Amino acid sequence: MPTALIADDEPLLRERLRELLNKLWPDLEILTEAKNGNEAAKFIAEYAPEIAFLDIKMPGQTGIEVAQGIETSTRVVFVTAYDEYAVQAFEREAIDYVMKPVNEARLAQTITRVKNALAAKENPPEIAALLSLLSQSRTRANATPEEKKSPLRWIRASRGDTTYQIAVDEVLFFHSDDKYTIVNTPSGEHVIRMALSELLESLDQEQYWQVHRGTVVNVNYVTSSKRDGDGRVTLNLRGWDKPVAVSRAYSHLFKQM
Repeated sequence: MPTALIADDEPLLRERLRELLNKLWPDLEILTEAKNGNEAAKFIAEYAPEIAFLDIKMPGQTGIEVAQGIETSTRVVFVTAYDEYAVQAFEREAIDYVMKPVNEARLAQTITRVKNALAAKENPPEIAALLSLLSQSRTRANATPEEKKSPLRWIRASRGDTTYQIAVDEVLFFHSDDKYTIVNTPSGEHVIRMALSELLESLDQEQYWQVHRGTVVNVNYVTSSKRDGDGRVTLNLRGWDKPVAVSRAYSHLFKQM
């Protein structure tokens, strides 16, 4: 019997989705429900459901952030009220999704796709590819013409009581720390008061790759990658003496290294 989790911060929407799933897929066992992203991440790690229905906009972690951190084989179905740009990204990556308010006919199509994928034992689509497309789509939708042409080149970041002007090309990697982002350079750590997700939209995404929910690396500094017996990948960066972890959602980026 297939198993699932439902995550949405709105009780009525969770109830509506559960009722439709019970009607359209009576063999599906809904293990539990989560009312925010942090609960969803915890329950997925604990129960390892075959499918997770994740609302994209939730308190705590967003549905996309939860998906980034999944270490199990759980297949994700996003429940979204996003605009046409996001939908195009979902479609291009064959990610399963349903729009709010949940439509019975559309959910039936998604269920058919998920059933076929489970029966064929297909690997879940790469979340990393979706995130890249989604970020690009949102940037194109919101950016001014000038912003579209010019990725971020300089960052003002603090260390202690001193503020430094840092060339983005010299940054080894960025790492999120709650509401702040740590800027790691060969000379040490600096801090900026900006969320990593916001910063990522301003970077040249051909050079700066997200490799974990909270980590973006400058690929020009990646010297090698290592995969252990469990399939976990770590990166060695020039000028940094500690390995940088890659989550399973992004490990495919380094298969050729």
